[in-house]
Amino acid sequence: MTRTEALGLPRRFPLLSRILSDEGLTKKAYLNALAAGLDYAVRIVVALVINPLIVSGMGDFVFGAWRVLGSVVGYASAAGGRPTQTLKWTIANLQNSTADVKRRNVGSAVIVALLFLPLMVAVGAVVTIYAPAMLDTPSELVLPVRIACVLLVTNLILTNLIYIPQSVLQGENLGYKRMGLSAILLVAGGASTAAAVYLRWGIVGLSVANLLVTVLTGGLFLVVVRSYVPWFGVARPYLCEVRKFLDLSVWFLLWRFIIRAMLTGDLVVLGFACSAEMVTTYSLTKYGCETMISLAAILVAAIAPGLGGIIGAGDFLRARRIRTEIMLLTWLLVMVMGTPFLAWNGLFVRLWVGESHYSGDASTLLITIMMLQLILVRNDANIIDLTLNLRGKVLLGGASCIACFAVSWWLVRYHQWNVAGICVGFIVGRILLTVGYPLLIGKHLSIPLLEQLRGAARPALATAILFSFGIALRFVFASETGGWLPVDGWLALALGAAVTCAASGAVAFYLGLNAVQRRTIAGRLVSVLKKQASNTGKA
Repeated sequence: MTRTEALGLPRRFPLLSRILSDEGLTKKAYLNALAAGLDYAVRIVVALVINPLIVSGMGDFVFGAWRVLGSVVGYASAAGGRPTQTLKWTIANLQNSTADVKRRNVGSAVIVALLFLPLMVAVGAVVTIYAPAMLDTPSELVLPVRIACVLLVTNLILTNLIYIPQSVLQGENLGYKRMGLSAILLVAGGASTAAAVYLRWGIVGLSVANLLVTVLTGGLFLVVVRSYVPWFGVARPYLCEVRKFLDLSVWFLLWRFIIRAMLTGDLVVLGFACSAEMVTTYSLTKYGCETMISLAAILVAAIAPGLGGIIGAGDFLRARRIRTEIMLLTWLLVMVMGTPFLAWNGLFVRLWVGESHYSGDASTLLITIMMLQLILVRNDANIIDLTLNLRGKVLLGGASCIACFAVSWWLVRYHQWNVAGICVGFIVGRILLTVGYPLLIGKHLSIPLLEQLRGAARPALATAILFSFGIALRFVFASETGGWLPVDGWLALALGAAVTCAASGAVAFYLGLNAVQRRTIAGRLVSVLKKQASNTGKA
C-alpha cells in the first residue's frame, strides 16, 4: 500500500493525492531548479557588470561583433553531431535501464563525437575565413576576429567531449548536485572577461575567457558525476547501439542548428542585413527580456528528466498533466516578468548603458511577444525530445527557420524596419511551430486539439490585458518621454518593477487560470515549500 493510499487520499482528495504521488519528481525538480536558478542569478549579475564594461572599453562594433560571432560559430556546433544532447535525453528516457546499457550509451556518445570531429573543424574553418568580410570588419581587426573564431570553434570541439559528464548528471535527474560550484566558475569567467577588457586584449581576450570557463566547467562536472553516479563509465557499445545513437544524433544535430537559429538568428540577420552597431542596440534593449527565456529553460530542465522517465514508462496520462503544469508555470513566469519589462525597460536601459542604446517602446512590445512565443514553442520542443521521436519536430523547425530568416531579411534589408523587422519576421515565421508542435504533442500524448485550444483561450485573454497594462504604465511613468508621473533613478526602477511584478503575478494567477489550475499550482508550490522547511529544520 502506498503512502497516499494509507492516508485515504485518493478517494477524498484526488488532487492532493496526485501531488504527493509525485514527491520524488517534485523534490528533484525543485532542487534542479534551485541549482540552475542560483547559477542563473550569478550569470545575470555578472552580465549586468560585464556588458557595460565591454561596450565602454571596446566599443559598439566589438560588442556587436562578439555577439554575432558567438551566434555564427554556434551554428558550427550542429556539425558536431550533438552527442551530449542525445546522451542526456537517452539517459533520461532509460533511467530504469541497467548500468551496462547506460555505459554503452556513454561509449556511443564518445564515438559519435569523434566521427563528427572532421566536419566540425571544416565548418569552423569556413566561418573563420569569411566572418570578417560578412561583418565589414575594419582592416586592423580582421586578424583578431579570425583568432577569436578559431578559439570559439576550439571551445565547441572541447564541449562535445568534456560535457559528457554533465549530460549524464542531468539525464539521471541529478543536476542539482553541482549546486554552488558552477556559480563560482561563472564568477571566475566574469573576472577573466573583465581582466581582458582592462588589459585591452580585445575580442581575442573575450574568446580566451570563454574557453577557460568551458574547460573548468567540464572538469567540475567530471568530479561531481564520479561522486554521485556510481555506474558512470565508458563501455564498448554494440554496433546496433551506435547506429541507433548516431541516428538520434543526426536529428539532434539538425535540431541544434534550428534552435541556434531560433535563439540567435535575429542577431545574425540584423548584423548582416544592417550593422554590428544595430546588433549592440538590439541586444541591450532585449537583455532584460532574455532572462525570461533562460528562467523558463531552467524550469523545464528541472522537470524534463523526471518527465522523460514517465514518458519512457508509457504513463501518458501523468505526462499530460505535467506538461500542462509546465506550460502554466512558464506562462505565469512570462507574465510576472514581461509586464514589468514593457513598463520599465526604457528606464532600465537608459540608466544601465545610456538612452542611445534603447531601440524604442514599439520594439520592446514586439520583443516581448516574440519571447513569449519562443518560450512556449521551446517547452513543447523539449517534451518532444523526451519521446525520442524527432523527425516531425525537426522538419517543422527547419521550415519555420527558413520563413523567419526570409521574412526578417526582406523587412530589414529592403524596407529598413531594422529591429521591428527582425521581431515581426521571427513572430510570423514561428507561427508554424506555435500550431505544429502542440499537434505533435497531442498526437503522442493523446491530447485533442479542441482541448488544447480551450485551455489556451483564458491565458491568451489575460496576456492581452496584462501587456496593455504594462504599456500604459510606460506612458504614465516614463521620464524621458514626458509621462504624467515621471520617475527616475535606480531606486524608483527597483520599487516600480517590484510592485509591477507582484500585481502582474496576482492578476495572471486569478485571471489566467481556472479554479482547478490554481489549486494544482498552489498545491505544487506548497509541496515545495514544505520540503524546503523540512530540509532547513534538518540542517
